[in-house]
Amino acid sequence: MPTRRPLLLTLAAVALPFVVIPIARALDAPTGGVVLTIEFKASGRKVDFDMAMLAKLPQRSFTTATPWYPKPRTFTGPLLRDVLAAAGASGAQLRLIALNDFRVGMPASDADKYDVVLARLLDGQPMPVREKGPLFVIYPYDSHPELQSELFFNRSAWQLRTIEVQ
Repeated sequence: MPTRRPLLLTLAAVALPFVVIPIARALDAPTGGVVLTIEFKASGRKVDFDMAMLAKLPQRSFTTATPWYPKPRTFTGPLLRDVLAAAGASGAQLRLIALNDFRVGMPASDADKYDVVLARLLDGQPMPVREKGPLFVIYPYDSHPELQSELFFNRSAWQLRTIEVQ
């Protein structure tokens, strides 16, 4: 008489390996004042961030010389690519818009190629508006010689308020 194996063991023996793909978690609604809005031009969708939401993302710090300060300063905040990923953003072009309505374009590929930080701290302290805050797009200028040019300095929007994804 043939032996009968339990069904569970039979299924386990023939189960194929699988990969678990994490599903992006929906962002919590801001509980504080909105400091950044990511707008999706194609769909009209918007994602808002308060400072606490940005602080919960992984943080990156680096010290770099800039044309705006007489000596190198330390900038801390989430990587721009992490902020875009948290918002579910994908697109080829970004338009950065400051509080004073200054606008500058940036290829979205810059966020992947360089560790561009959405700085929320300057030398460990929150940045007031008078110090180019509360958010400042900063490239790691000292890490890549090609970044030390007007092209990239101009993409470093301070007092950032909105990112349009195109």
